Amino acid sequence: MNKIKGTGIALVTPFNEDFSIDFTSLEKLINYTIIGGVDFLVMLGTTGESATLTKQEKKEVVAFCKKINAGRLPIVQGVGGNNTFALVKELKNTNFDGIDAILSVSPYYNKPTQEGIYLHYKMLSDASPLPIILYNVPGRTASNISAETTLRLANDFENIVAIKEASENLEQIENIIKGRPKDFLVLSGDDGLTSKMIGMGGDGVISVIGQSHPQIFSDMVRTGLKGDIEKVNQLHEKLSPIYEPLYKDGNPAGIKATLNIMGICKNILRPPLVGVTDETYNNLKRFINH
Repeated sequence: MNKIKGTGIALVTPFNEDFSIDFTSLEKLINYTIIGGVDFLVMLGTTGESATLTKQEKKEVVAFCKKINAGRLPIVQGVGGNNTFALVKELKNTNFDGIDAILSVSPYYNKPTQEGIYLHYKMLSDASPLPIILYNVPGRTASNISAETTLRLANDFENIVAIKEASENLEQIENIIKGRPKDFLVLSGDDGLTSKMIGMGGDGVISVIGQSHPQIFSDMVRTGLKGDIEKVNQLHEKLSPIYEPLYKDGNPAGIKATLNIMGICKNILRPPLVGVTDETYNNLKRFINH
C-alpha cells in the first residue's frame, strides 16, 4: 500500500454562486496539487462536503477527478455513513474502476459500541472490492475507534490496510503504531499533528492544508518519512501560524477561503455550512500575502 503513503489531499468540492459544482475550479485545484508534489488524491470526504452532494453529483465528481488526474496519482474515494446495510449495498454495486482505495468514516450519530464499530467494518470488509482505510474522527462522529478495535480490525481483515487518525489522542495513536501489523499504515487526520505523528512512526497524512500549500506540506511529510526531524520542524513552523485561522470557523470553510484568496476557487459552501468571518478571512489573507 505504498500508494497511500505520504501526502494525500482531502479535496474540496468547489461551488458556483448558484451552488452547482464548479468543475472549472476543481480542475484547477487538482492540477495545482499534483504539480505541487502531493502523493495521492482523496475525493468525497468531509472536506469535499459529501454530505450535501447528491448521488448523481458524487458520480460526476468521481468521473471528473479520474479524467483530470489521468492516472497521474492514486485516488481514494470516500464511501462512509451510519447505515451499514446501505453501505454494503453501495460497495457491491459501485463501479470502482480507477479507484485505489476506499476511505470510510466510523458510523456517526448512532454512537455504536466498540463491538458495533467492529461489526460495521467487518461487513464493509466482506463487501468491498478495494482496500479500506478506516477513518476515526470522534469530534464529528461522537464516538472513538479505540486502539484495541483498530488493531483487531487490522489483524483480522487483510483488506483493511490503514487508518486516518483524527482523534488528537497521541497516546492512542502511539499504541496503534506500536501494535499494528507490518503493512498497516497510520495516516494523520490532523494537519497540525502530522509532524509529530510522523516522528512517532506514522506513514503520512490525508491533509486539508496540503491543497493550498502542496509543495511545502508534502516536502515536510517526505522529509519526515526520511527521518530528518530537524527539517520537518522547520517546515512545520513555517505553516503553524495558518492552522488557527484555517480551522477557527470550521472545515472546509477555512480552506475554501484560503483557496479563494489564492484565486483557485470561489468562497462558497452549501448550507448548512457558511463562509468564515471577515476577521478570519483577513487573518488568512495576511498569512498568504506575507
